Amino acid sequence: MNSNRPKNLDLTTIQLPLPAKASILHRISGFALFFAVAFMLYALQASLESEQAFGGIQELMDHWLAKLITWGILSALGYHLIAGVKHLLMDMGIGETKESGRVGAMITLIAGFVVIALAGVWVW
Repeated sequence: MNSNRPKNLDLTTIQLPLPAKASILHRISGFALFFAVAFMLYALQASLESEQAFGGIQELMDHWLAKLITWGILSALGYHLIAGVKHLLMDMGIGETKESGRVGAMITLIAGFVVIALAGVWVW
């Protein structure tokens, strides 16, 4: 029997490696995008109804909550895109080693943070 196996599976005490954290964030951003589609489709449908409805959506988008939702959607989209490109590179055989996976995860997290910050500047 392998004695190196974890005995405590409390997720709050397990220290995950950086690639695992980047992967979990990629999954969370994809999950968020799935639900964001409803918000985006509603806004698109309402804006195409009439000129008054378009004006109403424009006014709604000036509200802080709509800006926060928009920023969240753009943040999830940006991070998911960057992490997806990293996964595509790994599918081509680039960055499959343990060390290059760590570097790739670090680049993904830094680039994701930059995209999230830029999305925040653009929305607000």
